[in-house]
Amino acid sequence: MDYVDIQPLINIYHRKLAATDLRFKRYLYDRINWDVRLVGIKGARGVGKTTMIMQHIKETFDNMDDVLYVSLDNLWFNNHKLEDLVEFLYTHGVTHIYFDEVHKYKGWTALLKNFYDSYPDLNIVYTGSAMLAIENSVADLSRRQSLYTLHGLSFREYLEYEGIVTIPPMELEKLLTSHTKYAMYVTSEIKVLKHFDQYLRTGYYPYYKEAGEDYLMRVGEVARLVIDSDIPAVKDITYTTAQKIKKLLMVIAENVPLETNINKLSLQLESTRDQTLKMLYLLDRAELLWLLTDKIKDYKHLTGPKKVYLNNTNLMHALSGKISEGTVRETFFANQVGAVSTLTMPKQGGFIADEKYLFEVGGSRKTFDQIADLPNSYLAIDDIETSSGNRIPLWMFGCLY
Repeated sequence: MDYVDIQPLINIYHRKLAATDLRFKRYLYDRINWDVRLVGIKGARGVGKTTMIMQHIKETFDNMDDVLYVSLDNLWFNNHKLEDLVEFLYTHGVTHIYFDEVHKYKGWTALLKNFYDSYPDLNIVYTGSAMLAIENSVADLSRRQSLYTLHGLSFREYLEYEGIVTIPPMELEKLLTSHTKYAMYVTSEIKVLKHFDQYLRTGYYPYYKEAGEDYLMRVGEVARLVIDSDIPAVKDITYTTAQKIKKLLMVIAENVPLETNINKLSLQLESTRDQTLKMLYLLDRAELLWLLTDKIKDYKHLTGPKKVYLNNTNLMHALSGKISEGTVRETFFANQVGAVSTLTMPKQGGFIADEKYLFEVGGSRKTFDQIADLPNSYLAIDDIETSSGNRIPLWMFGCLY
């Protein structure tokens, strides 16, 4: 192997680097300890993992020849081995390698482990769209890596990305005690509800800017790619199973929030109860669904969820025929609060966060009737700008990261 062999990879790396914009960085960028020798970044397809690592390269290195970015789904690897590439780069002075789409390369977990052990002064950052693959790697790489999760744009990030207003994130506990002052500040700067409505439709995946009017069509196409490409890359499933997973996704999209009857779903899919549960949890971990359970989710011991939502409101607009305001509200709340807290379904109320804070989600006429006299109970209310007491504007739960 020589530089002629890897020139196609270098050309792609340079083109991506030249096109990388440094003006807006995701919430996770400054939280990552980039100095760790092995960094993993997991997240759904399309949330901006590639852009984030290219920004880090562009901002950090003076000599771009010390670094190589490469996507492991590149056709170049049909005729070349990853271990040969790493050996060549290391012996020629490259100190940092950034691997994108690692789940597309067979045996990637063992290879990363070997690279870490064999090249003691080599730094590796890797990303993957299929969360299943990366989470399965934890057992083998846990002692060696720092693993991070990148979610889609929060409402707060969307406002900054659009150049509307820059506001700091708030931790959930602080938001519950200081929401009035925070809401007054934001609403003094912008007409927040107008922007919130737009975000719910087209603001979660950063590629909405380049996709333009085709955005929702692109969201649907990405969902199909996750099922056709990402899941089979890390989970041994048949073509028939992939088709059943697509059918399951659309059944849920047309009936969200689905109060699940696993036996009924199994009949619709012509599958067993166990297979249906596995498909539900596959879609949950691939960030196409959001499963609400009455206990903390355990992916090793699958139990029937109490409710099933699409993962985010943009997916709803892309896949659902009929969209109710109530479902949009609950989906937004689950997506944004679930990114920073553990959400489960309580005996009373809609959601309980971190087994402590109880929430009901609704419109401006929503009352405390369902959760009256319960400790640490709050209403997340749509269509209001500011707050008082334990009535908190729904949009504010998009400011947690």
